[in-house]
Amino acid sequence: MAIRKRESDKVESPRQITVLQATAIVVSTIIGVGVLALPSIAVKVADTGAPLVTLLGVAIAVVGLVLITLLGIRFPNQSIMQYSEDIIGKWPAWIGSACLIAFFAVLTSLTAREFGEVVETSVLQMTSLEVTVIVMLLLAAISARNDITTLAYIHFFYSPILIFPIMLMLALSMKNADPLNRLPIWGNEAGGMLEGAVTVAALFQGSFIVTVVIPAMRRPEKVMTASLWGILIAGGHYVLIVAGAVSVFGAEEIKHLLWPTLELAKATSLPANVLERLDAAFLAVWVTAVFTTLYSSYFLVIHGISKLFRLRDHKMFSFFMLPFVFVMAMVPQNIFQMYRIIEVVGRFGLMMTIVYPGLLWTVSIIRKKRGDQVENKPMDETG
Repeated sequence: MAIRKRESDKVESPRQITVLQATAIVVSTIIGVGVLALPSIAVKVADTGAPLVTLLGVAIAVVGLVLITLLGIRFPNQSIMQYSEDIIGKWPAWIGSACLIAFFAVLTSLTAREFGEVVETSVLQMTSLEVTVIVMLLLAAISARNDITTLAYIHFFYSPILIFPIMLMLALSMKNADPLNRLPIWGNEAGGMLEGAVTVAALFQGSFIVTVVIPAMRRPEKVMTASLWGILIAGGHYVLIVAGAVSVFGAEEIKHLLWPTLELAKATSLPANVLERLDAAFLAVWVTAVFTTLYSSYFLVIHGISKLFRLRDHKMFSFFMLPFVFVMAMVPQNIFQMYRIIEVVGRFGLMMTIVYPGLLWTVSIIRKKRGDQVENKPMDETG
């Protein structure tokens, strides 16, 4: 019976994901809707110390990603929904997994809502917010019906489209930068550094998709390389975006901007005035970033539900979860309430994406639990 249970926990899809694809998944999942408001979030808590706060947030996020990666290396053939039962028992693990699924469902809804607010305000003023949100959620739901290998291909295809245009925009924006705007480097409100770093770290919680990716990797023992490269690339982009916005606008001006990164794109032009402003091109890249982030979080939700109820396929939950996520997306009354909810949910999520994996990893070491030993034991018995 034990051998049958372990065999049923094995990943159904073949191991096809490479280290490079896993890195792309982490990068394009992290770089998402939060790019627009990030400089404002960091500046409000640290003033000119916003780049340093962002760097501290990246460091906190790295801790969480390292923990879930270490767990994945110990249990390379299972997702967190499965190996948590072996570590802490069925019912405690079921509660923890249910909380994880609920958190990422809420995170998905808030991502879709923030996307809708930006599109309605900046591009399609006459289009209903509900229409914009449901279209993006529907696109994510349809895409999430595919397997993890397709998810890897999609992220691998789109990741260069996210990385290089953002770097180009930042490089071109430096002609408008004033180095004095970044001083003092520590900021004028050092007391809010830790609080701001925690808020910034919440923007990296999409990296939890690694727990689903590891069982499908060709070489799961190399996942730490993919994870660290992925979060360093995405984190480096975030730090540079904040530093660029502060350099161009100054901390005081950013405090009055809702989406400073979008304003940075508006203030940037290509040489010889080929494009007088880059906001239209940047929004196209940003929409792609939102899709990849939403795709990963939605996939994580429905994949987690299928593992929680020990089902072989997650497709049946693709459209089943859609109305619930849409309703949650419509709960905030306005954009300001939405950002307050995002801040609270993001900080709570750190308990699920850092503290909970840390607890699992500690208990697994104390109890000497390893998923790779589980896989090798039946082979040893049969000769």
